[in-house]
Amino acid sequence: MSAEWGRLDRLVDLAGTIAGSWGARGRASTSIGQERAILRLFGVHGLDSRGRPLAGEVVDRYVGRDASRLAGGVALPFAMALLEYDIGPMQLAHDVASGAVDLALEAELLREPDRRAVAEEEARRLAAAAVERIDANRTARRELVGMLGEAPRPWLGTTLVEPGIDRAVPEAVGRVGEGLDLLRVEVPVGRELATRLTDAGMQLPDWPTYESPFSSAADRTEEDEIAPTGSQRGLAELRAELDETAAGRRRYVAMGTAGPALAAPEQAVVAAFERIDVIEADPMAEIVAGSVDPDRALADHSFAHRLLKRAGTTLVIGAGPLVVGPDLASGLPSDAATRAGRALALQLVAARLARQDGLAADQIVIGGLPAWLTDEPRPAARAAAEVALRAELFEGHPLSFEEPVTTPDRAALWPFVLASVLPGGLRAAFVIRRPGVGPMRETVHIGRAAVTVAAELAGAFGRRSLEGPALEHARAVVAATTETLERMGDVGWRSVLGESLVRGERPRLGSDAVVERVEPFDPLAPALEPAV
Repeated sequence: MSAEWGRLDRLVDLAGTIAGSWGARGRASTSIGQERAILRLFGVHGLDSRGRPLAGEVVDRYVGRDASRLAGGVALPFAMALLEYDIGPMQLAHDVASGAVDLALEAELLREPDRRAVAEEEARRLAAAAVERIDANRTARRELVGMLGEAPRPWLGTTLVEPGIDRAVPEAVGRVGEGLDLLRVEVPVGRELATRLTDAGMQLPDWPTYESPFSSAADRTEEDEIAPTGSQRGLAELRAELDETAAGRRRYVAMGTAGPALAAPEQAVVAAFERIDVIEADPMAEIVAGSVDPDRALADHSFAHRLLKRAGTTLVIGAGPLVVGPDLASGLPSDAATRAGRALALQLVAARLARQDGLAADQIVIGGLPAWLTDEPRPAARAAAEVALRAELFEGHPLSFEEPVTTPDRAALWPFVLASVLPGGLRAAFVIRRPGVGPMRETVHIGRAAVTVAAELAGAFGRRSLEGPALEHARAVVAATTETLERMGDVGWRSVLGESLVRGERPRLGSDAVVERVEPFDPLAPALEPAV
């Protein structure tokens, strides 16, 4: 690693040490989100009679605010009830949601060793069936890619804007016809996040929502309602339509999802079940930008990583969140290099967490540029430094580049910056362009041109060294990254979140819905052993 920029090997070691400590705690914990995801794996999906997510309603009914029930998990009580009533998972879930069945009574039966043994066997059977479905999707992806072929890297992609699947399907087909290779869907805000933000007096994030065309929940059925594009049912329909389109195009079309906070476990289940190729999920961004409790985020993402590994889904970790906690504490704004260094520190930790959970380096795509970089002075020089640093620090990881939302003059600059810094070979995985309300063919042409220019420059110049402002920025970023990681190791999360976390002035989202597991039984082991 380049010594002229600073001690890059020290950054890797520091991030690995932090991830090792924090990751172990995440793997030993469970959360409301994980328990909902387990029920989804067991076959619970859709809505209850009141229009609420069925898996969430079952978990809420059983766990409530009882930390001991959460620590024990929902898998065994649910499996026990399946055997006792001799019904399927969906019927049982509806009975629990309506109050006809109380899982607490089934949990009492688990005190009897023979009853517990059969419940464990049933839970393992359900988990094995889920993994069979995951493996089938992994095989289907491999066979389709083998038959149709893939677009050359980097893929060009964009985000679908239609919130309902009825209009999203023609939008997606049109985008593929314009030459895009990857379609990204934003998953709607979940019930838990919406409730917690409302209770805390916080504003809902700028994330897709969907208004039902029905006037009341009593008139609505899951079959009649138009599915949100980012729902499991919507994604399944979109996947089927894209496969048909890909067959006509003679080239596989990839799908990706990006979920809001507190959604990682369920987002991973849906990705595994509906053959989502790419998933954006970053625990550091949830904690810093999404106000999520660190223990909750780490536990949720550790669970998600296990499923993504088995499914072969590509994980995208963004270029790091914007950290302003230290600036608020000091009353002084930080410079661009300091902000970039903090973001890089958190990105390093997030990548190490995923690696420790078993994901291979080539299954983890690293965001190449912070979203705010083009708004800074000398954006091309800074971008060159940012990409060069990540190319050294994240060996074996592909990089992705997402067009930022910025002013028109800076937006016009972005394709030229991209052409100057995009790495050659297979190091560039995706280029995500901003969605448009009209045709995007010209945008695709510009993106292809930038990729072509970048590839030719990489071949013409070979390995280039940083000089001038780019070298200065790289050195300052490495110094800020080192300081951030050292402080994270010494004082923990308050180094980036501020003193309010320690003093408890503002509870973090989900802090009351994550606990250390006390139940030694894991229904997903050994079902989630590596696929053959």
